[in-house]
Amino acid sequence: MSRSGITTIQLDRSVVDELKKFKRYQRETYSEIILNLIESVRENGEFETFVQKAQEERMKELWGEGGYSGWEHA
Repeated sequence: MSRSGITTIQLDRSVVDELKKFKRYQRETYSEIILNLIESVRENGEFETFVQKAQEERMKELWGEGGYSGWEHA
């Protein structure tokens, strides 16, 4: 992977702790772990559901409590 293709993301400490549980070897990167999880979800045919749930949580966070009740019907 080239340096120009690397970015920084912020993760809650609890997410990092959960990702560590998926490490197959000591020097495995979080990028490799996340790609393996995505591949696993795709193989199980659950990728669309996974993405939708992730987007749903983020949108609820952005809209705040009670700010928009239509997400469930989107």
